[in-house]
Amino acid sequence: MFGDFMGMMGKLKETRAKVEATKKRLDTVLLDESSADGDVEVTLTANREIRSITLADHLLEDKEQLEDLLVVTLNKAITKATGVQEAELSAVAKEGMPNIPGMDSLFK
Repeated sequence: MFGDFMGMMGKLKETRAKVEATKKRLDTVLLDESSADGDVEVTLTANREIRSITLADHLLEDKEQLEDLLVVTLNKAITKATGVQEAELSAVAKEGMPNIPGMDSLFK
């Protein structure tokens, strides 16, 4: 019984290390998003850190339009990054879980 427990604890420690490595790797995964008209382009990491924002020159004359496009485009980019991050971390966590009947449905 203790052998199984110690094995499970070792597996959990290994999984935790893999999760941390995955989080670091996600800092290097860059995602691009742009507004429907292409006037705003955003690049961020899968960990939702904004790396760059590019704006069309004409937007500098219309503050309200610029703000609206930034909000919409950033929200789309964050949603995309969150999806990538959750899928990657879920895969690592699922891989490290012991085989307990019924638990596999939690990671779908």
